[in-house]
Amino acid sequence: MRVSSLRLLALCAGLVSAENGINGWLRYAPLSDDKILQQGLDTLPSVIVTLNSTKTSPVYTAGKELQAGILGVIGESLNITHQTEPAAQSSSILVGTAAAYNAGYGTVDISKFAPDGFWLSIQKGSVKIVGQNERGALYGAFEYLSRISRGNFSDVDLISNPDAPIRWVNQWDNLDGSIERGYAGRSIFFWNGTVVQDLTRVAQYARLLASIRINAIVPNNVNANANSLNNENIEGLGRIADVLRPYGIQVGLSLNFASPQLLGGLSTFDPLEPSVVSWWTEKTALLYKRIPDLAGYLVKANSEGQPGPLTYNRTLADGANLFAKAVKPYGGVVLFRAFVYDHHADWNVWTNDRANAAVQFFKHLDGEFLDNIVVQIKYGAIDFQIREPANPLFANIPKTNKAIELQITQEYLGQQSHFVYIPPLWKEILDFDMRADSKPSLVRDIVAGRRYNNTLGGYAGVVNVGTNTSWLGHHLAMSNLYAYGLLAWDPTLSSEDLLHDWTRLTFGPDPVVLKTVSDISLATLPTYENYSGNLGIQTLTDILYTHFGPNPASQDNNGWGQWTRATATHIGMDRTVKNGTGNAGQYPPEVAAIFENIETTPDDLLLWFHHVPYTHRLKSGKTVIQHFYDAHYEGAKTAQTFPRQWEALRNKVDVERFTEVLFRLTYQAGHSIVWRDSINNFYHNLSRIDDEHGRVGNHPHRIEAERLSLKGYSLVKANPLETASNFTAVAVTATDGLGEAVIKLDDVKSGTYDVAFAYYDVIGGRAHYGAFLNGEPLLEWIGDLEDKLGHAFSNKIDGHSATRVTVKGVEIQKGDELKIIGVVDGIETAALDYVAIIPPGELD
Repeated sequence: MRVSSLRLLALCAGLVSAENGINGWLRYAPLSDDKILQQGLDTLPSVIVTLNSTKTSPVYTAGKELQAGILGVIGESLNITHQTEPAAQSSSILVGTAAAYNAGYGTVDISKFAPDGFWLSIQKGSVKIVGQNERGALYGAFEYLSRISRGNFSDVDLISNPDAPIRWVNQWDNLDGSIERGYAGRSIFFWNGTVVQDLTRVAQYARLLASIRINAIVPNNVNANANSLNNENIEGLGRIADVLRPYGIQVGLSLNFASPQLLGGLSTFDPLEPSVVSWWTEKTALLYKRIPDLAGYLVKANSEGQPGPLTYNRTLADGANLFAKAVKPYGGVVLFRAFVYDHHADWNVWTNDRANAAVQFFKHLDGEFLDNIVVQIKYGAIDFQIREPANPLFANIPKTNKAIELQITQEYLGQQSHFVYIPPLWKEILDFDMRADSKPSLVRDIVAGRRYNNTLGGYAGVVNVGTNTSWLGHHLAMSNLYAYGLLAWDPTLSSEDLLHDWTRLTFGPDPVVLKTVSDISLATLPTYENYSGNLGIQTLTDILYTHFGPNPASQDNNGWGQWTRATATHIGMDRTVKNGTGNAGQYPPEVAAIFENIETTPDDLLLWFHHVPYTHRLKSGKTVIQHFYDAHYEGAKTAQTFPRQWEALRNKVDVERFTEVLFRLTYQAGHSIVWRDSINNFYHNLSRIDDEHGRVGNHPHRIEAERLSLKGYSLVKANPLETASNFTAVAVTATDGLGEAVIKLDDVKSGTYDVAFAYYDVIGGRAHYGAFLNGEPLLEWIGDLEDKLGHAFSNKIDGHSATRVTVKGVEIQKGDELKIIGVVDGIETAALDYVAIIPPGELD
């Protein structure tokens, strides 16, 4: 019986070792079950054979990855041989391309492969990993390693092919090193206007992406800087491509449409002007000279102030075709974003509707885009909202290649300070049947090219990885990236199964860990929807500022078009053909008929398609306004359970990751109450309809800050008003920057309580707070969430900066004195909203 050489070391290690998340799901942690480990040892081949010895080859990379993975998981170090001539290997892991395999090791039917596909055969003592190309061979190696990392050593014989050829990630990184919608540190690609010199993190990222079968990265922001195309950055992009190539990942580039003018010195960027065509042709040739396998271009044009062909009364197809012709000789593709809309729309016009923009801009151009162009369509017609119907554009350009744009970055979903497991939302969209021509027309079949016999199609995921070792800022959020890649490969996969696999690979096989992570993760999407925006009204965040905290008033009366049409009596967009914007009519007739009729419209999309009274009865029997109240309370209540559930994993998850996840789940629990109260108070004030259960505006456990005896503190208003309890907060205004708030707890019965302090963590300083009970320190904290959570929320007293900190299990005697001291730092004025004295088991 073979015995693992690392087994003794693993046993001696004892407690779970510290981890920082850098390896994601590729930890290759030693198997902890002796029986399963022995099964692995008994069936393990004796050598790794790679059918390519070139170090930049993904096949060579596959060999090194197999060696490292087997050493980590099973504790055996296998030698690697690089066979260029056929040789007998009775007990080997053989990895290579189909062409190399068929040259002397056996026969595999190449006709069964799609590009990037692979064959994996596991028989006791023999493993064959054969790719349609080198990238496919690497994917097969990662599949094998994923199986053994989860303790699966069963025999298998399978061919796995991708559902779609385009499986890209779009980074929104800027040349200065910042990241638009970035919540996990600075860029791993850029710094100070150029590509970073040390690309170690890029290689680590490429490894993660290759393991989930991503085949291209666009590293720079869609709001592109023309200097991305200067000679220094072309060389830098080439260095990025060199790092990605061994992992089978190509690099693409996001373009600024006006680059010929901004960078090239031309007087125009008209796509039909010969000098502009020549400029792009020459620039493209320079790029392909340095990067022969450049994937192509990504273009955002004529949207949100970006330049584009409409500037010169040219069509969007004219603009896209300019780039398509430039990359065509090199085999490149162009992803042209359908996210085109006027952000200066007149909200006074009832029929105006940003949701109509994609179809209005692109439908009449169907058939005019060249065959190496893929129109990249956001999953919904607005912008990564918590609830949107599938974008009608998918069914309106049948002759055009299409890709779906999905959001891994949680821009409108809590920005990784809240955690939302997003794949169930993606699955709803991908599984939606457009019923075009009264035939099955699932979105996933449309984007794969099957439904309309398109030659290209696929997936583009917006990812905001940064220098944080957890990559996305929140360890649990990495489940979204993992699931995205594998769903792009096979969209029929279950989001639950993907979550379970990710959990086993990321945290290990402990059934308690698996259940806890699954329970939390699968609850997050409905929970966030409950406490943010319901019934298809969109995510009720502040769309004019950071897209993070609550501010429903910001949706309306501006040009951005994310309107709710909320009045004192009604709410919701009328998108019917009969009375409204006509958006329902952009869908094929069978679907349009469902959305046009209020009786057949699903309740969770009611306010997307219909303008109704707050008293309108849902299919549940509740009124719209009561559903709002109940859902927000239910969402906040569920969020309180997340940190409690995670606490059960103490000593089952390494200390670093356990602590960081607990901190963020605790923050989410507190901020969910800010969301709940802000939204409910706003609609209560607007509608003047009371909550049937008397909760809204009634908080018996709170002591409002303005009720405390204040010294150095003054009353202030939050903006919006509803983001302060009782619409008032206090902030230090004393010249010495010191404030004191005191109260005798004469109305509190003696007992054990959780004590919550609601305050405002404003960027621009790190105020200090101290809470004292009868002169004894109870809690000290600093307003430094911008450091701990990795991104800046707000420089104002509002729903972004509003937050809570809680001390649990405090023994209080009736009449005790509670004192809070605040010390100003910078523009952060140690602002307070309230103190909550919460009995055990109750919700504030």
